[in-house]
Amino acid sequence: MKEITSITLRSGVGIGEGHPCFVVAEIGNNHQGELELAKEMIDKAAQAGAHAVKFQKRCTEALLTREGRAAPYTGCNSFGSTYGEHRDALELAIEQMRELKEYSEALNLVFFASAWDEPSLKQILDLDVELLKISSAELVNLPLVAKYAQARIPIILSTGMSSLEDIDAAVETIRSVHDDLVLLHCNSTYPCPEEQIGLPVIESLRERYSLPVGYSGHERGLGPSVASLAFGACVVERHFTMDKTMKGTDHQASLEPRQLADMTRMIREVEKATIVKGKKVFPEEQAAAKKLRKCIVFSRDLPAGHVLTEADLTTRCPRVGVTPVHWNEVVGSTLKRAVSHEEPVQWDVLVQQSGECVDAATS
Repeated sequence: MKEITSITLRSGVGIGEGHPCFVVAEIGNNHQGELELAKEMIDKAAQAGAHAVKFQKRCTEALLTREGRAAPYTGCNSFGSTYGEHRDALELAIEQMRELKEYSEALNLVFFASAWDEPSLKQILDLDVELLKISSAELVNLPLVAKYAQARIPIILSTGMSSLEDIDAAVETIRSVHDDLVLLHCNSTYPCPEEQIGLPVIESLRERYSLPVGYSGHERGLGPSVASLAFGACVVERHFTMDKTMKGTDHQASLEPRQLADMTRMIREVEKATIVKGKKVFPEEQAAAKKLRKCIVFSRDLPAGHVLTEADLTTRCPRVGVTPVHWNEVVGSTLKRAVSHEEPVQWDVLVQQSGECVDAATS
């Protein structure tokens, strides 16, 4: 299987190895079906440092049976007396989505969406998007997955609710057409308990499919999303809301603007913290070591010709003499001259047991 480490969008934005973590504000339907609220959310996502905003598009008649549309839906989060009315109330018209795409791109944000049915996919494709998202719910809908693939546009595929066999089939369907694919590890519980998140699965998916893998988080806090970078996540997607207390089912598991900004800042901090791969002592550390680390000093006044024992030596800050790393080499050496109490040991005053002076550079 061909290994894919990154993909590049039409705008030049890269996702994967060698690129900053692609932070996605998943607006979904948290705009409450209101265009102006959606624009405000896009503004806040841009201010928070996100790379992209993601929406959802559904055609109620293509999504639900007649019975499903007519089912009573009267809970506290309902936007209609039936589930069909509720879903319709949360939908934006495709022309409104076009306006939001233009609005997002004017702010240098990638605009994309997950289409939950074939009519919605056709509408999203008519917007000339540069990226598509297949939701966890639609991963097993292989006829629709095939339609996505046939558009030959880069795809992000979320893997919540899915077995490896489910993911195998969806990945094979897409990769039979193209390889511009990123997987998202995901648990589709809202909100997701921390002990069910399974961040190491990110590495397992990358090894199994040889594809870039990110993380779609539904936890209440920020820790797992930020920590996902340590497991190689190249995308972090979080649901986004203006207010967790708003009416609707996704708001409580979503991030408010300040939280999204905090998460993005921490992600950038982690990226910087993982640049150095091997152990290295930096010049700033060397300066600190000179001040904070000890050197060997004489514990009393001693005459020339004295053979040093451990009782003649101790350690003190700052490190202006021989480091204690060489303690065993100093013990047994002979003094070439008299020395004073707490005078730092220097190699040029010592003759080792072999009779040789030690190169001062080794201190």
